[in-house]
Amino acid sequence: MSAALDTLSRMTDALTASSRGDLSQSEMIRLWRSVGATLPLPDKYGEVLGNLLDRIEASALFSEESCSFSQKDLLASLQMWADKARGTLSAS
Repeated sequence: MSAALDTLSRMTDALTASSRGDLSQSEMIRLWRSVGATLPLPDKYGEVLGNLLDRIEASALFSEESCSFSQKDLLASLQMWADKARGTLSAS
């Protein structure tokens, strides 16, 4: 299971780098989509992750925070997803 936790750590490192502006959001999303699918998690995790990433991509079309999409909130939700995934992986 440590390989899955290492993968998840890579994902959260990319999220942090993207939040700081050190990694483009599109690169972070590409990484999350490709390696997130390899994690041994229940199907619902994949569904939620896909929805979050879709919303983050859509929010990138707006230059400012909009009433429908808050990038800050979406990135926080992505971190929450990672925290819950870490708990699930650690319990396995």
